[in-house]
Amino acid sequence: MTTLLQINASMHGDTGVSSQLANHFVAAWRAREPQARIVLRDLAAEPVPHLSAERFAAFLASAEQRDAEQQSVAQYSQALIEEIQRADVVVLGLPMYNFGVPSQLKAYFDHIARAGLTFRYTAQGPVGLIGNKKVYVFAARGGLYAGTTLDTQTQYLRDFLALLGITDVEFVYAEGLAVSTDSRESALSAARARIVQLLQASATLPAERAAA
Repeated sequence: MTTLLQINASMHGDTGVSSQLANHFVAAWRAREPQARIVLRDLAAEPVPHLSAERFAAFLASAEQRDAEQQSVAQYSQALIEEIQRADVVVLGLPMYNFGVPSQLKAYFDHIARAGLTFRYTAQGPVGLIGNKKVYVFAARGGLYAGTTLDTQTQYLRDFLALLGITDVEFVYAEGLAVSTDSRESALSAARARIVQLLQASATLPAERAAA
């Protein structure tokens, strides 16, 4: 049975375009594979606290040295890590805010990037400890940025996920949403068509990954 983790990063929740595209993909996945386990993490409905010096200190402290508050922080981070570790497929709804990723997504990343747990340092550089997952990113933007220096999201996402050992990442872009009505409709139509293609291509994905 496939476990799919959906992470919606839009501050608008289900009304955000990135969330709607991610929801559309996941609904189609569920229809195709009704036995799949779907886990939704909505970062607007349940924000992850932004990283502070105190929270980071809790990560660094050994288990026996943590006080009750630090233990709670560490357990919260551990729960997020275990959630993504259990996932075979990750679906991310990603809006662009001021040329970057939403701060609520960055906070989530800061809680799952843990040296010794999700990656480790070596003399040759960091090595990811999660890996063997397929990630689908649904990126919604008001302007047109893909393939330009203003697209700060794509490489950042690839680099961050690679830190964890995840390198199989597909991006679906819905751009020009604020340019005009025609531009918006064209972008959404193209994104939905791409979703159909990706679902067709992933039809054998669970079996392949189970054998990996």
